[in-house]
Amino acid sequence: MIKFKFIDNQKNIWCRVRKKYVVSQPEEKVRQEFIEYLHKEKSYPLSLMKVEKLVQYPNMLKRSDIIVYDRNGTAKMLIECKSPNVKISQSVFQQISEYNKTLHAPYLTVTNGKTHYCSKINFSSGDIKFLKDIPNFKEL
Repeated sequence: MIKFKFIDNQKNIWCRVRKKYVVSQPEEKVRQEFIEYLHKEKSYPLSLMKVEKLVQYPNMLKRSDIIVYDRNGTAKMLIECKSPNVKISQSVFQQISEYNKTLHAPYLTVTNGKTHYCSKINFSSGDIKFLKDIPNFKEL
């Protein structure tokens, strides 16, 4: 369940992964709703998710929206969250693909809270397959 709280006259949303309230921006609300979906509907352990983790990318340091790890600490899914008014386009996929050059996560997911796309990458062949649904955690 998503929890909100006003702090210094500003609406905040509870992040179950970071275990703290953060300012409730549209993209942050999408991120928290997607975390809830992954946890409750797809059995993703909260302890294996990282939010806004700093990752060194070629020539830059970026914060990844959500990274899901397996129990061995290997990145399995990289998730890019956008505000509901942002259309999921080729440029969003280009952004997440650039971020994934360091992590090498086999699953890439983008969401704006209304539309979700998940793809699986075969690194040996370079093929990218779009999935009909977000996989359950045990399928990663």
